[in-house]
Amino acid sequence: MRSVRTGTGRIPDELPTAIAGGAEALLRAQRPDGVFDFGADGLRSTLATAGAVTALHFADPGGAADLIAAGAERLRRTQDDDGGWAMVPGLASEQGPTAVSAAALHLVDPVGSAEQVAAGRRWMDDRGGLAAIPHPEVVLWCRQFYGFAGWLAPQDMRRFPLELAMLPALYRRVFDLRLPMASALGLAQTRHRPLTRVQRLLARRAEPHALRVIRQAYEHEGAVGSWSEDAWVTGLVCTGLARAGLGQDMVDAAVGWLRRGMHADGSWATTPLDSAWTMYAVRGLIEAGYRDDPRLAASGELFVRNQQHEPFLAFGCPPGFWGWTGARGWPAVLETGEIVSALSRLPGTGQTDAVRRGVEWLSDRQDDRGSWGLCVRNTRVANSGPCPMTTAQAVDALLDAGVAAGDRRIRRALRWLGRAQLRDGAFESVWYREHAMGTAAVLETFARCGQAGAEPAVRAREWLVRARNADGSWGDGHGAPGTVEETGWVVSSLLAAGADPASVETAIRWLLDARLPGGGWRPEPVHEYVRRVSRYANPGFTHGMALRALGRYREAIR
Repeated sequence: MRSVRTGTGRIPDELPTAIAGGAEALLRAQRPDGVFDFGADGLRSTLATAGAVTALHFADPGGAADLIAAGAERLRRTQDDDGGWAMVPGLASEQGPTAVSAAALHLVDPVGSAEQVAAGRRWMDDRGGLAAIPHPEVVLWCRQFYGFAGWLAPQDMRRFPLELAMLPALYRRVFDLRLPMASALGLAQTRHRPLTRVQRLLARRAEPHALRVIRQAYEHEGAVGSWSEDAWVTGLVCTGLARAGLGQDMVDAAVGWLRRGMHADGSWATTPLDSAWTMYAVRGLIEAGYRDDPRLAASGELFVRNQQHEPFLAFGCPPGFWGWTGARGWPAVLETGEIVSALSRLPGTGQTDAVRRGVEWLSDRQDDRGSWGLCVRNTRVANSGPCPMTTAQAVDALLDAGVAAGDRRIRRALRWLGRAQLRDGAFESVWYREHAMGTAAVLETFARCGQAGAEPAVRAREWLVRARNADGSWGDGHGAPGTVEETGWVVSSLLAAGADPASVETAIRWLLDARLPGGGWRPEPVHEYVRRVSRYANPGFTHGMALRALGRYREAIR
């Protein structure tokens, strides 16, 4: 391979070709409406299928017998050879999907699925059972399914404190994203779980408030029968309502939605990630030099069109946000921040008002402590509470929109990030695995604020250097093999923080060597569906991060 010499070192001749090939591979996934669509197979989720068949079993066991049978067959067919199940069939077995799938099969087909259920329970027992699952929320959901299957007595299933529904602000902070699911299952517990006299009295008073939360989310999405367009979430809500004998119109609509949504192979999907695919794809293309490419105009128009102009009442969120799906999705700081950043970098002025309203929404959602979580202010709920990476991405959005680095919102966020840093210098990330990407995101934010020399940034950079693999790539930061996603984000961050391009040449070489014959890169499951329990891949993110790194490297050596 011949290389060219620049003032900052040596780069491979194929860099321009790699950027062009990767960009075109990414653009081939773009739909006419601007969405970069990678949902054909990756979203057919084990949890979604298990949740759907469970809901149908309780809501319409006779009328939906064909769907239940097809879903059960799908679960049996996608069980791994070791007896477990993965969130995305074909990946390594995971505890949450295994516990839920085994329980769902025992519930809907105990005789025909006896062998698969026994294998799944052995897999769980060999790994310590439910108690060994490293996430309390997942344990909670799994215990619900074990109760459905008769493996736990009703009184041993954790109680949802339905009485909190009478205090909406507190209720939102306690349950956050899980509010509709927790409300529905809590309503079911008032019929099936032993309660004290006081608990029964409070539950009766709380019932209309809990139902209101469920209906608010339902109606925000157009009353089409789903919650978050996700068969897993919809299954939990439908199960709870059906077992409680409440909200029959919503139960009937959910059954219809599940019937329409089943794939021919008997599977159901998690929520479509139209915004999450597209925002990273667009951002990567912009940084790779495609800012003025007319094909990105459709995506910019999509973002403007999908900004939501109605409040999300269930979570107490004002209008002005984006979610991970389309124009009726649930609110999210991460997606809102990334889309504000992308729109701020695209040419033209047609998006100016959308950016302004996005900044207002982000400002409203900042916690009192200076951080950002998923969407509910001041919650500490695991998997959606305050997150260093989400906070960094919110700050980057404000900076991209023109907010000064000295602004009080940004100063408060940086102070919180300094307090949130781990002892070894790394930073947590709720939505991406382990610590490499979270640490990279925070380092870049400090650098963009003119604080690359601040102690948190220095410690973060030192941690990233130590976490580098011998082949020049980055994985999770704890010895895992490198991925395009993690390597791309770390390289981009180090360059943003002023690193000498020569110091990341081996990582660039690794990214170039990782290309597929068609010009793109293979996605890896580094996204957390539930942290450290279930993961998935996002090809838009994979390509976007590779292009961001290559584009920044090209600019740095110029």
